[in-house]
Amino acid sequence: MHEMSIALAIVDQVTASAEARTGDTAQRVRLRVGELAGVVPDALRFGFDLVCEGTPLAGAELEIDQVAALAECGPCGTGWAPGMPPDLVCPTCGSGAGTQLVAGRELQITAVHWAGEPALATEAEEL
Repeated sequence: MHEMSIALAIVDQVTASAEARTGDTAQRVRLRVGELAGVVPDALRFGFDLVCEGTPLAGAELEIDQVAALAECGPCGTGWAPGMPPDLVCPTCGSGAGTQLVAGRELQITAVHWAGEPALATEAEEL
């Protein structure tokens, strides 16, 4: 299950930040996860809870903001939800050339809430 390796990467990145903050502990980590990122949110939460033990993230909550997939046609500008698997043929003009995914592949740490801080401190890092 690759969610475990993703959870390890998250813990590594936040732990490095905690060390730079002289050992602060994280209470909450927020992620943006795209619909097409190939990540099962429940599996990621499970893996996160396991790999956090014994780290500055022990007991931290993982919040996942899911991002819907969006495709866009270059020739006519139409945007649509491509579905899964993604359908990259424009529903308006039928073009398959020049279409691209503009959202839905995100996998990003967007915020970490540290113990003793009143609000989320943004820290956007691509995984």
